[in-house]
Amino acid sequence: MTAARIEDLLRELAPQALGALVRHHGHFDTCEDAVQEALLAAAQQWPVDGVPDNPRSWLIRVASNKYTDQVRSELARRRREEAVGQEPAIEEGGSTDDSLVLLFLCCHPTLSPPSQVALTLRAVGGLTTDEIARAFLVPEATMGKRITRAKQTVKAAGAQFSMPPPDQRAVRLAAVLQVLYLVFNEGYTATSGAQSIRVELSAEAIRLTRLLYRLLPDDGEVAGLLALMLLTDARRRARTTAAGELVPLDEQDRALWDQTAIAEGTALVTAAMSRAPLGPYQLQAAIAAVHDEAARAADTDWRQILALYDLLLKLGDNPMVKLNRAVALARILGPRAGLKELDRLDDDQRLKGNHRLDTARAHLLELAGDRAAAVEHYRTAARRTLSLPERQYLLTQANRLTS
Repeated sequence: MTAARIEDLLRELAPQALGALVRHHGHFDTCEDAVQEALLAAAQQWPVDGVPDNPRSWLIRVASNKYTDQVRSELARRRREEAVGQEPAIEEGGSTDDSLVLLFLCCHPTLSPPSQVALTLRAVGGLTTDEIARAFLVPEATMGKRITRAKQTVKAAGAQFSMPPPDQRAVRLAAVLQVLYLVFNEGYTATSGAQSIRVELSAEAIRLTRLLYRLLPDDGEVAGLLALMLLTDARRRARTTAAGELVPLDEQDRALWDQTAIAEGTALVTAAMSRAPLGPYQLQAAIAAVHDEAARAADTDWRQILALYDLLLKLGDNPMVKLNRAVALARILGPRAGLKELDRLDDDQRLKGNHRLDTARAHLLELAGDRAAAVEHYRTAARRTLSLPERQYLLTQANRLTS
């Protein structure tokens, strides 16, 4: 088995091993450290000695031994050591997959969204602290402290390793979906730094959402989120030039789009939308499907997209949905109609200083023939974005209109 395949296998098994230990011992933070040590041991031994016949059992057994060693080394916790010695052995070969419980635990409501993201990537994704830190452009020490605080917060909250009660399950699942969506978006459209795409993050988000879909196949929003990720990621190869410059959707080479991902995503969202009730991820996936099914940009069914945005707004007052709806409206009724809608967003504090409002206005002003105003807003958007590739693209658009 190749090193890459072993790495994939370990990331798949990591949440199962951690779930088994936490369910058996409790003490999330100590169990998580033990599993990380077991993963390191596997990464060093398996390429040399070969993958065990039952890699899941091997990982659980080694992690359990590491846990016991950690407890025994803490002399101040002698009572816990004695309790460990009396516990029955963990069921190594069982079929119970605690990954879903682990996802809910990592997205505990006492944690902030950044902490939920970091803990999910560490505990469920199997990423190292260094990998997570590099992905989010922060020092490893900073990310390490964030993860440590997150584990301590979960422990202090008295969180149990079990599914949340039915009356809390929907809210907690919404938090899980939001975390996975945040991870995907940061990978597909990096909000800061020199890279526009971080493939490792978007790929990890898709992998974890596939896991969630396998565990909850009848949940329409889980299916909708997976479809949205697939339909969006299908365009990844066409989003940038060889030099890393951004390519707008209308100008992308659609021959580069991943048709297999589009077919899978379309099938998922079609099946999900046949079941009520509709949710925001299903509707966003449907919008992505309309874009992806158009052979040419000119073939895009903007009226259908506008209708889907109208449905989205009925689910909640979202300023980004309003912004995107204004652009869709402009495609049907002309840029002035879209600009009028954007004017209504100027007083929305949620978009204050957001470069996307200036970007949309610049684009519509250009279509309306007001080049000077378009240049002004392209440059304002460039000053406000933290993404270097996006800044370069916006300045290029401004320079094009002044040349």
